[in-house]
Formats: sequence, structure tokens, C-alpha cells
Amino acid sequence: MINPLLSIQNSPTTFLKPPLSFFKTKLQQLQEKQNKSNTLFIVETKSRRATTFACLSISRKRRNSGVSESEETARYEQMGGGGISVLCGLGYWVQGSRCFPWLALNFHMVNTLGLQPSTLQLVQYSCLLPMVAKPLYGVLSDVLYIGSGRRVPYISIGVSLQVLAWGTMALFQGAREVLPSLIACALLSNLGASITEVAKDALVAEYGLRYRINGLQSYALMASAAGGVLGNLLGGYLLLRTPPKISFLVFAAVLSLQLLVSLSSKEESFGLPRRKETSSVVMSVKKQLSNLMEAIQEEDISQPMIWAVVSISMVPLLSGSVFCYQTQVLNLDPSVIGMSKVIGQVMLLCLTVVYDRYLKTLPMRPLIHIVQILYALSILLDYVLVKQINIGVGISNEVFVLCFSSLAEILAQFKILPFAVRLANMCPQGCEGSLTSFLASSLCLSQIVSAFLGVGLANVIGITSSNYSNLPSGIIVQSLAALAPLCFMHFVPMSEPVVEKGAKRGLSTRSRRSRRVGKVVRQESIAYRRRESEEAQR
Repeated sequence: MINPLLSIQNSPTTFLKPPLSFFKTKLQQLQEKQNKSNTLFIVETKSRRATTFACLSISRKRRNSGVSESEETARYEQMGGGGISVLCGLGYWVQGSRCFPWLALNFHMVNTLGLQPSTLQLVQYSCLLPMVAKPLYGVLSDVLYIGSGRRVPYISIGVSLQVLAWGTMALFQGAREVLPSLIACALLSNLGASITEVAKDALVAEYGLRYRINGLQSYALMASAAGGVLGNLLGGYLLLRTPPKISFLVFAAVLSLQLLVSLSSKEESFGLPRRKETSSVVMSVKKQLSNLMEAIQEEDISQPMIWAVVSISMVPLLSGSVFCYQTQVLNLDPSVIGMSKVIGQVMLLCLTVVYDRYLKTLPMRPLIHIVQILYALSILLDYVLVKQINIGVGISNEVFVLCFSSLAEILAQFKILPFAVRLANMCPQGCEGSLTSFLASSLCLSQIVSAFLGVGLANVIGITSSNYSNLPSGIIVQSLAALAPLCFMHFVPMSEPVVEKGAKRGLSTRSRRSRRVGKVVRQESIAYRRRESEEAQR
């Protein structure tokens, strides 16, 4: 028996009329779906869910059909491009400006509460523990709808928690003067920030995969860096003239603006497909966790992630000791430290733009190799400051801190960008929130481990608020530890993965065959409609 699909594919005469009435019905259904969405859905009867295939680029389809650039822009806005730009752009900007209240909080803990360097660093990174649970928030965001959305409502919830935390510290003296209550508010703030970040990252990844827009993470980092620039500028200015509680109150007001924008945003306007909801939330969560475990077991995903996590966790962090040295020994003003962060964020913004324009096409392994070496060398700039070598060459402490203090921190952040872009491009359909949050959680956990190693190193070599004589030795150990990840650079891939156009990773052989059959049916449908149009004109 001749397969009708094969006859459609091999014989041009079959384009005149569908061979069976069954295909006529199917073609009408495909036409209706095509009018509603740019995505072709193929449902297998033995499969547990429908899989989205052929997420075609809007710009490519417009060029093929001869539509002007203005119509492309109108289509982009119709698909929610303007709304998602405002929502996520403002969200990443506020995320970057979180350094503004934390700068005030660090000065408050050192000057008002009188914390030791090791205790300060321990408090700073212990408050990051809610961010370790990001995979849980990502799984819930992937499978559990709140109202009509599964991303925007979580953004609103996270922002609300941050407003509550910073507003409490601003308005109630006991919340900021007593260390346990201060830690509780900081934990609540980081819990809200982690939920918001997971939802934003998943929304950006899902939108980019849906419309085949590559490299949206670069623009997200640009918005975050821009927020860091303004946040540090404002933080240094306010700390010179107002108490820290004013900084907390101003940031709570900024968060209130973000909350207003998120509450006014409608997720269905972004044109994203709605997942099929099941009656059991527990079963959905278990299924999503199973999909997540299957995704991270892929070597193309797991090996780069392992390198990124280990390269951070094995370097002992001495940021608390260096901060206390700058404020207690060098007596630097908050404005100087704030401006150094501003210059650092400007450098991060410039690096991100350069990466997006020129470095994104370079092999990944040599790029990360160079960045890691520069990171290890930049750590030694703190050694130069502590040993006062800069004074010997005629550079004041203020100028040196302004120009070089944040370089190591910025390189550490920039190093993660290629991994984030790669992971977003390889993210399987339906796991956007789970996989991106797993990466963020792993990186956060590695930072906590690095900070605890730094606390242990500071206690071993005897760094206290009254004795910084062994701080140069600790900085040298930190720089040498940053060179160790170069020994297993083979975990970092040489180049970006080659993903089949219009397909998602992790598809079975049967799914790929079904996608090809779908393309044949769609081609036959287009040809049949064109022929009908020609006959009508005659």
C-alpha cells in the first residue's frame, strides 16, 4: 500500500488536491492553528504531552514573505515585545541596583553593630541561603499557574517580599539594630529576590526560545549593570549625608514601582504557549523534577556547569576582610567605595557589549581560559593596596580603589555570561525555569562555599579588625587558588552546540519523525491554498 504522505512528498501533482478527506480536515485544522500562532504543534497519541516544534524566527518569516521592517516591529509589539521589555528590563535594573541598600547595610553592620571582618562576611553570605532553593522556585514556576500566568505572578510575589523586608528595616529601629532581626529581614529580602530572579530568567529564556531570539541574557546583564551604576552612585551619595535607614526606604520605594509594573503586566499578552494543566500538582512537580534531572545529566550541560561552580567554590573569598581594611585602616569614605563599584559596573557593561558584538562567536574554551587568568591576576591588586605599593609609585589609595578595587569582582561576574547564554540556548522545552534556576542556585551555593572557605582562611591566619598583618598572605593564597581551575579546562566546550533549526534538544527519534511529517503536511497545505487562490482568480 502506498503511503499517502510519501506520495505528497515525492509527486508534485498531489499538491492539487489532498489525497484523502482525512487530510482535508487536518489541513483546515492546521490553517486555523497557523492563524492563531507561529508554532506548529504535533501531538503523538502515545506521548504524555504535546511538544512544541519549529519556533521560527519572526524576522526570518517576514523577510521570506516580503513584509517591511515596520510591520516586523508591529508584529513584535503585538507579541508582547514592548511589555516584556519594560517588565524584565526594569526587573534586571532593580536587580543590579540591589547593591545600593546592601552597601548601606554593610556600613551599618561595621560602624553601628561593630562586626568583625569574619563575622561580617559570614552574615553576608549566610543570608544568601534562600537563593540555594532556586530550583524549587523554578519547578513551581514551570508547572504551577497562579491565575492566568506562571511567571509574572511569581515576579509580583518576590517583589512584595522585598518591599516588606527593606520597608521593615527602614521604619523599625529594632529590625536593623538587633542582629537576629536584621538577619531575618535580609533572609526575607533574598527570598523575594531569588523568586523574582527565577521568574525573570525563565520568562526571558522562554521568550527567546519561542521566537528564536539569541543572546537575550546579554541584554539582561546590561540592564543589571546599568542598575548597579546608578545604585552605587546613589548609595555613596546618600551614605555621606543620611543614615542607612534612608537608603533602605528609597530602595523600598523603587521596589514599589517594580511591583506596580508587574501587577499591571498581563502574561498572556506575550504570546507564550500555555502548558497543559494536570489535576495533581504533586505529580506535575515530580514530572518536572524528573525532566530537570534528565536535562542536567546531558554532558553538554553538566560539564560546563561543573566547571563554573567549582571554579568559584574553590577560591577562598576575603571580601569582608578587604572591606573592613578599606574602611577601618585606610578610612576611605563611602562615596569612594561606592564610586569604585560604579566604575566596576561600567566596566561590566562595556564587557557585556563587547561580548555580545564581537566575542560571542569566539571559541568558548580559550575565552574562559583568558578570563580566568585575568581574574587570578586581578586578585593581586588587593595585595598591592594592602602592601601600599601604589603609594610608592605615586597613586593615592582613593584613586587606586576607584580604578582597580572592583576589577576582580567584575571579571568573576563576566565569566558566568557565556555559560548562561549557552545554557539558555540548550534549555529543553518546558524546563526554562527549572534549568536556569538550577544554574543560579549552583552558582549561589558555590559563592557561599567560597565565602566560608575565606572565613576559615581568615581565622587560620589570624585576620581581625585590629590585625591585618597576614592579609597579604591570604590574598596570595586566593590568587593561586584561582589558577587551579585551569587544570580541568577540558570540561569547558570549545564552541556553541549545533542545534537543529526549529527543533528543541532532547527529542526522541519518533518525535523528530513526527516533526518532519508535520513539515510535509504544512508544505502541502501552503501549496494547496496557493493553487486554490490561482483557480479562484481564473
